[in-house]
Amino acid sequence: MDIASFRALESPAGQALLSETSGLDVSEDALLTTASRLRERHDPALVSAALTQVRLRERARAKFGDDARRMYFTQTGLEQSTRASVASHRARRFADRLPGARVLELGCGIGADLIARARKGLAGEGVELDPLTAEVAKANITALGLDDLASVRVGDATEENPDGFDALFADPGRRTARGRVFDPRSYEPPLDVVLDLARRVPTACVKVAPGIPHEAVPDGAEAEWVSLGGDVKEAALWLGALSGDVRRRATLLSSDLDPQMWTLTPQGHDDPDVRAWGRYLYEPDGAVIRAHLVGEVADQVGGGLADPHIAYVTSDELRPTPFASAYEVEDVLPFSVKRLRAELRRRGTGVLTVKKRGSAIDVDRLRRDLGFAGRRAARGAPGLTLVLTRVGRDPVALLTHPVPRG
Repeated sequence: MDIASFRALESPAGQALLSETSGLDVSEDALLTTASRLRERHDPALVSAALTQVRLRERARAKFGDDARRMYFTQTGLEQSTRASVASHRARRFADRLPGARVLELGCGIGADLIARARKGLAGEGVELDPLTAEVAKANITALGLDDLASVRVGDATEENPDGFDALFADPGRRTARGRVFDPRSYEPPLDVVLDLARRVPTACVKVAPGIPHEAVPDGAEAEWVSLGGDVKEAALWLGALSGDVRRRATLLSSDLDPQMWTLTPQGHDDPDVRAWGRYLYEPDGAVIRAHLVGEVADQVGGGLADPHIAYVTSDELRPTPFASAYEVEDVLPFSVKRLRAELRRRGTGVLTVKKRGSAIDVDRLRRDLGFAGRRAARGAPGLTLVLTRVGRDPVALLTHPVPRG
């Protein structure tokens, strides 16, 4: 889709077609038939744009909820956009610490963060290098009734002058034609360039990849890793007045709809003890691991690590914590496919979940070797979670059951 096609979609005729298309079957099986019928009465290019938009809106519901029905997307813009719940979490810090601030956003994409801050009452100006993406962001701001607080223009972040703004938010590109970019020096623009711009305003926030090396976090900044429903979504560097009194933080959001929030920061604990496997295994949330806060979880549950280099916590006590999933350990075995197959058969295991950390085992191949590839469990057959890891150089297999959160 190009800008001309998108603008045609914003016309009265385009809006009427978009409304009509929204009520049709646009699934993969029916797409060709639906497109053919629409092209009998409408311009083919406009039909293509409408169908693309309706399909993207359906996909976007996972990120944007009901707003997706009114918003506009490009495929790349949707893939790289911040989820509404995460953007809202971040906007809350802006609003709490900088009420009434005017924020310059570099690399605003389709406008997710601009929208979230505007809904908290913060005025913002977004700059986007790609003209089509900028046009889509403008349309989203208008569709959601936020024109009085937010605006978007085409521009190069490296040439921006942030003087006159109270704060800066930047979301440098972390994808190329070859895939994701992990080295901050290869962001577009590079992280060092963005940080130089951020130092020209009183305070700033820079969105970064969750895998950012800790040594790349600048002095005086707070790095926050955010997970949603157990999946690490992103990380951000908070600078100046927006930063806290800690260097790193793990924030967990429970869900997209009215999420609960928990946050974990360093508590000054020593490295966790190394100990033998206990009755329970705790798997820390990915944000906790990224933030190097596994020791804080170990302290919460009265446990330690079976291996000092692997982020599995073990304890003889069951203590509730939002920062880790708990599993009751039934047995710990030296890893052996033959022995595991015999043990699973003896137990009558019907559903097998395999997790691993610190193990090079190919899980799909192991499931085949154990007789669980494509297998349909008998009704009522017991389930089991097989955890593959190691202690030192010795591979081990733990037979466990997840402990329900409560």
